[in-house]
Amino acid sequence: MYRPDLTRLKSCMRRAEAGGELTLGFFGGSITQDSLATKHENCYAYRVFRWWEETFPKAEFHYVNGGIGGTTSHYGVAREVTDMLMYQPDFVVVDFSVNDDPNEFFKETYEGLIRKMLTWSSKPSVLLLNNVFYDTGINAQEYHNQVGDWYHLPYVSIKDTVWQRMKAGEFSREELTPDGLHPNDKGHGLVAAEITAYLEQVKEHMWEDEKELPFSPAMTDNAYENARRLTIREISPELDGFRADTREKTCHLDHFRNGWIGKKEGDRITFEIEASCIAVQYRKTIHRPARKAELILDGDKEHRVMLDGNFDEDWGDCLYLEPVLHHGEHGRHTVEIRVLPDEYENAEPFYLMALIIA
Repeated sequence: MYRPDLTRLKSCMRRAEAGGELTLGFFGGSITQDSLATKHENCYAYRVFRWWEETFPKAEFHYVNGGIGGTTSHYGVAREVTDMLMYQPDFVVVDFSVNDDPNEFFKETYEGLIRKMLTWSSKPSVLLLNNVFYDTGINAQEYHNQVGDWYHLPYVSIKDTVWQRMKAGEFSREELTPDGLHPNDKGHGLVAAEITAYLEQVKEHMWEDEKELPFSPAMTDNAYENARRLTIREISPELDGFRADTREKTCHLDHFRNGWIGKKEGDRITFEIEASCIAVQYRKTIHRPARKAELILDGDKEHRVMLDGNFDEDWGDCLYLEPVLHHGEHGRHTVEIRVLPDEYENAEPFYLMALIIA
């Protein structure tokens, strides 16, 4: 029978009870960021943070929200140091269950994220959260919870709790979410309540000692634990028409800065990198028409990859991530990106955000 190792979580609670100073983190996609809450304080993450403050009034708590809408654990593993781990968190809720597809690729990137978090110097307690598409019940929890089981991590499933209550008629879908995915204030409240109910159960036994289990070897053929995101701060590619974006980022949600811009046909940018996994991150924009580009890996023009800057949704610009090499030969690789011809003179420029390598 599965039983999570609660040693780190109980340690956080004991330190909080004693009046310690702790940093609480929340890392995930748009629901974590606070999407469709009327104000940030109503999102599930901040409500859980408030539970800690109210439950342990002698402690001092710091809040870190590393949510970015529309992003997967593939991006998460490459940004978790700068957007979460550098703050030395003591407790982190992780949720990519509605952004990751339920497949082996995202099980691997998710495991890489979890392994990096568990081995970080602050040794955070990690709680996995599984949100859900309310119309279909789809999420990636089957794969994510396999990772949780492997590392003996606790998890809270909204699919197994709130969604089941909705299906049984306790709530209508419209009471919880206007779009079938992002909770409204009531929905965020119910998500937070499931997390805090779990934390209350652990708190009842916080003084009971547990034997900490040894850290497990990787369950997948994991290449992503040490993934890196390369922007203009980390790499200087060869520019032929492209230019570096000189505007400074103001925060982790200031997405389209510190990248490279291609404005016209033929603009080219070339990277030389050492890796076995490569993905290109670029902007898909709602401001159509937008420029398209092609990517050529290691000079292989027969298998060029199309990068289309046009976004078909209307909720905002997308931080699109396109894998172009997965468990390939580890060594030196060349990535060349060239802006394609376009019939529209004033098309939006092609914005290249980063390369993610592992």
